[in-house]
Formats: sequence, C-alpha cells, structure tokens
Amino acid sequence: MPSWKQVASMCVAVAGLVVGVAGVGLALVQVPDVNKAAMSQNNVYLWADDKVMARDGETNRQVVGISEVPMSMQEAVISAENASFRQDHGVDPMGILRALVNMARGGDTQGGSTITQQYVKNAMLSQEQTITRKFKELFISIKVGWKQTKPEILAGYLNTSYFGRGAYGIQAAAQAYYGKDASKLNPSESAFLAATLKGANLYDPAGGIGGNATPALNTARAKERWTWILDRMVENHHLPAAEAAKWKAKGFPMPQKPKAGASKGGQIGYLIDVAKKYVLKHRPDISEARFDKGGYTIKTTFDEKKTKELAAAVKQVNDRYINPKLRPEKDKYVQFGGASVVPGDGKIVALYGGDGYDQGHFSNNADTYGVPVGSTWKPFVLAAAMKYGKAGDGQALSPDSKYNGDDHLKVRKPDGTYVLKKDNTPFYQVNESDHPWGYITLRKAMEQSVNTPFVQLGMDVGMAKVRDMAQTAGIAPSSFDRNLNPSFALGTSTPSAIRMADAYATFAASGMQAEPYSVIKVTSEGKELDGFDKPSARSAIDPNIANNVTDVLENVIQNGTGKAAKKLGKPAAGKTGTTDENKSAWFVGYTKQLSTAITMFREDAQNPRQLSMNGVGGFDSIHGGALPTEVWTQYMLQAMDGLPSTDFPAAQPIGQVINETGMPSPTPTPTPTLAPPTPSSTPSTSASPTQTPTATPTATCTPWDVRCKNHGGHNGGGTGGGPGGPGGDTGGTPPTSPDPTSGGSTGGGGIFGGPTGG
Repeated sequence: MPSWKQVASMCVAVAGLVVGVAGVGLALVQVPDVNKAAMSQNNVYLWADDKVMARDGETNRQVVGISEVPMSMQEAVISAENASFRQDHGVDPMGILRALVNMARGGDTQGGSTITQQYVKNAMLSQEQTITRKFKELFISIKVGWKQTKPEILAGYLNTSYFGRGAYGIQAAAQAYYGKDASKLNPSESAFLAATLKGANLYDPAGGIGGNATPALNTARAKERWTWILDRMVENHHLPAAEAAKWKAKGFPMPQKPKAGASKGGQIGYLIDVAKKYVLKHRPDISEARFDKGGYTIKTTFDEKKTKELAAAVKQVNDRYINPKLRPEKDKYVQFGGASVVPGDGKIVALYGGDGYDQGHFSNNADTYGVPVGSTWKPFVLAAAMKYGKAGDGQALSPDSKYNGDDHLKVRKPDGTYVLKKDNTPFYQVNESDHPWGYITLRKAMEQSVNTPFVQLGMDVGMAKVRDMAQTAGIAPSSFDRNLNPSFALGTSTPSAIRMADAYATFAASGMQAEPYSVIKVTSEGKELDGFDKPSARSAIDPNIANNVTDVLENVIQNGTGKAAKKLGKPAAGKTGTTDENKSAWFVGYTKQLSTAITMFREDAQNPRQLSMNGVGGFDSIHGGALPTEVWTQYMLQAMDGLPSTDFPAAQPIGQVINETGMPSPTPTPTPTLAPPTPSSTPSTSASPTQTPTATPTATCTPWDVRCKNHGGHNGGGTGGGPGGPGGDTGGTPPTSPDPTSGGSTGGGGIFGGPTGG
C-alpha cells in the first residue's frame, strides 16, 4: 500500500498536471469571431399603425441592445438558466458537477452550462456534441468572461438564442408571441419567454412536433415552468414576492396564436421595394449590401386597409372584364398599376404594383417609368397657359379662351409658321373622332378631351413651359419625353403612378406640393436613424391657378369623359388619358383628402414592349374613362368611406379670354325689323296709327358654353365604361349630330412618335 505521502504527492502532481493543461489550453485557445450566421438578421417593415407588415431576410432576428430588454426579462432568464451568472467567471464547476450527477441518475440534463457557455456555443461554435467542442466551449467561456462585461454577454445570449416560432433573439420572440417590442414585456410575459428556452417545441402552448407536444401538454408544461420561474425570481431576490403573487393571480399570459410569416406575396413585395429604395436614397451612407444584412426596422406610410381596398378594386374590375382563357390573343398580359397619395402631405398610403411577387411579376407598376400618360398631361398644359400666357408674354389665359377643336388640323409654331414633317409637308394633329367641334373653350376641350386645342395651346405657350409646370407640380424630370414636339402636350412622357398621383395632389392642395414619401422612421440596434423626417410642403403653383385647374377637372367628372367617377358621390376632380394605338389608359383623380392614379396597359414581362389593348375585354378599345376610372371609383368609394364631403376652394376668375390666333370674329346677329304697313285703298280718318314693333334683343351664346344658362347644348361625354362598353376620351356628341366613334385618341403621332393622348 502506498503511504499517505505518496498519495498526497500523486494528487499534487495530478492537480499540477490539470492546472498545467488548463493553462496551456487557455493560452492556446483564441476567442473566435461571432459567427455571421449566428447574428444574421432580417429587416422588419411596419404598416403606418406599427403592425408588422413583413420580415425580409432568411433569419427572423433583430438585434437589440441590453438597454432595450426590461430588467424583468433579464432576471427571468438568469433565474431560469444561470442564477450565479453575475458572479461566475464564465463557467460554473458546481453546475457542471450537478449536471453530471443528474445525468448519472437519469434526471434532468439541463443546468450544466452557464449563460456565457450557451452564448459561446450559439455565437462562436458549432452545435455538435463532442468532447473537443465541450473543452473549447469551457476555455473560450472563461476567456469571454474575462474580456466582456456581463451586460455584453447577456445581450449576446438573448440575441442569439432560439425561442421557437422561427424567432431568433428576444425582439423577434416578443413579436412572435405577444406582438410587441421586447422593451414592452412585463414580468409575467418575461417568465414565459424564459421558459421557452428550455425547448420551445415542448413549451409553446400552440403545440409542437410529435405526439408529446400537443397544445394541451405544452400548455401544462409551460404553466408549470412559468410558475417555477416566477418563484425562482423571488428566491433570487429579482422580484418581490407580492409582485409575483399579483402576476400569478392574473393567470398565465397566454401568447397569441402563431401567424404565418409575412412574405413578399400579394402587394407586400412592391411595398417593400418602394420603402427600401426610399431608405437607400435618403441614407446614401448605407450600402445596399449592408442594408440587406438586416437589422433595420422600417416604419412605412402604407395603410393596410387602403392597400387591400386598392388591390380588391383592381381584382373586381379585372375579374369582371379580363379573361385570358376566353380571349388569349387579347386579354393576355393585361396589367394595372396604382398609387394613392395624401394632398398637401405627400404620404403614400396605398400602392398596386401588379399580380404579386409570388405570381412571378417582379416589376412594380406603381413605381415604374415607361407607360405614357396620355391626356392626363393636359392639366399641366392648361396650368402653364394660366401662368405664362402665349409665348411667355405673361398674360394669363382664361380657361374660357377658345381654340379650334376640329379634327385634322395643321399646327402652328409661335411665329405663325406651320410645323412640318421630315418631307416638309404640314404635320396634322387629329382627334379621336372627326366631329366638327369648331371653336370651343379650353374648359370644354378638357371636358371632352379634344386633342387639337391642347396641342396648339402647348405650342403657343411653349412646351418647355409645359414641362416646367409639370415638374413644379411634382413630376420627376427623368420621366420627361426629351422631344418637346407637339405630341408632348398629349402625354408622351412616362411618369410613374406615384408621381402622377402626387402631381395631381398639388392641384388638390391649392398649389402646395409635397414630395411623395413612403418611410416615417428607421431604427437600427435600438437607435433611430436621421434622414426620415416628413418632407415639407412648399407653395409650388399659384393657389388660384391650381383651383381653376380643379374647377375644370371637376367638370370632366360631372359632364365629360370621367363620368363613371360620379358614383363616388363626393366632390372630386380628375382626368382620363389614352395613348396612341390604345397601348395604355389612365385615370388620375382626387378629392380634397386623397389623390389616386390608376394605369392600365399590356406588356409581356418576357418581351418588354407595350401592346395594343384593342379588343381587350371584348371591347373595340380600352380608354381611360372606362376600366381605369372604374377601378378608381371602386377604390375611392372604400377609401373615402367615413370621410366628409369636402368642397374644393372656389376658383376665382383668372386671366383674359385670349382666343386662338385666326379665330374668326362672331357674326353679329341682325336685328329683325317689320316692313312698313301697306296703305289702305280707302283711307279712314279713324284708323289708329300703326306702330313699328321693336325687336327684343336675344341673348346668344355658343352651344358648348357650359356657363350659358339659356342654350340647348349638350354637355355629355363618353359613356365612361360600365357593362355597356368603355367610353372614349372624346366621345361626346351633340344630340343633333351623328354619333362619332367614341374612345381615346389613336392618331396624329406622325414623325414625332409617342402617344397622342385622348
């Protein structure tokens, strides 16, 4: 038998060897960097009311600082997982020994690892169960305990732990179980979330995978552990006993039912697209690569209800008229786009970008340049005329000025010479029909969307001035047609639906222009980023010019090509638009509270070029007064529900009536006179003297003067769509004339190309 000295010497040698090995191990082991995967995050997008709209990224995680985690959550985790956390040095020898004893007895295997060890395993090492990894974990945990503070370690642990329901980290867990930020968790909710760290599959009351993870069994286990954690918090002096009793009396904090993870399906992908672009534009210091790594919470301006209403309006009209199976050659590739903006504010509240990312449609029809806007451009021509006058003479034109509205007219330059084609022959502008309008007011020309007056007006004012007015209203310069030829007045430019809604919103707000915006606030790691204040509105257009444009556009809905929008039943103004060869159709309209633009076109995503819509829906042609106006009306009926009928400010008379050069002077109406009486063959001395009657003057006015009260003129326009067929932009006819072909403009582009409006 060895003597006690030999035994003592051997123990000292073994202890020295262990210490030596440990020392060498500590010296050799380096603290690795945190795994990128362990800290990967997603970006969270919120609706305007703070509800989660979508999470964009592979891992549902948002890293938060320890200051954003309530003390009750911190203490619940410490009480449940590692009561000695604030005192230990990264490892707990007694805890490891207890774990080994429990394992030998077949008991609970939890409790051997400290929070530091679990953080190291989650963030720096693999999850493999090997002796080598376990030793690495021990040595690295000791070093981490030396180098990092306890708050840093606890934050790392809370941000890398898996809580179930696809949620990595405490912020994602708080949203997944209680629909709130981690900072708003109470002690009772904190105790439950700490319970899920033991294994969410068995502790989520919604149930898990396997026969032992039913909702009933999981709920029973969760309640038991929740109670135990509250008791542990009291035992460790982390929660007063009275407060724990209060939470127990209130009962188990049952979490909300699991929700399907928000994806990019439906309109969500387009909303994310617009918000992301807005963030990157306003924070150029954030690269797209950095942004895509995640960690940002983006609060948008989008209204969930209005977004769904806009999508529903498109679907209703599309399902009613468009049938690719019935008409594969005509109805295939039909697309809609739309946007809704708050006048005077610029807030984008709703978008319709297309069929959806999940349907393979990735281009955003609400924010894509490339679809000519047609006659919805004419209000900018009128506004420019009211500001600049002819050839920039500064003499504002009244909307009651008259221009020739006949079909197939030569167009004059400001110097009086005619616009010529390449072969030196005159360029002729045409209308949708050959109806002989004669000289009509600009008001009437807008109402019936007659092209020839606005082409000549644009030439008289100067297309550069028209362009400047459109930009002032809110149209982005990048979307302008660079060819300022006669067709420029009829909408050859291609702004997005967002920009068109915003520009018309300037008219709705009496000339106050606000840049459209889609993001209210961005936070990262608990800090709000600068650069996302609401854009300030500016006075862009003279209020009376804007109000006069609105007054004219109200008449478009009441009497003209936008009649279908009268169903809204509230004060509204708007304009239809159709382009050459019927390749696109628009309706842009507004109330005092909301401006909305709807576009419709055909385009094969695999072969991007716009196709004619002739024959779509079984109609000869599709125009702005038909399906786009119907979508607008269906949406606005819902979006405006509950809002008051607010009148626009009254438009005051503006400018002078300056008619088109060359307009003939009206022929005076002759005053009828009576022939002198024929003398009687037998004079009578008693005959009364015969008085010559004086003709009563008769008030005269042009048959299309909408302000004239005593004429029998007809103010009707196109049918505006509906079951009977689409109405055209220039389809109005007097009751005494043959009915011309209805619809938007389809001709007159000539060598200048592009759409010719309608």
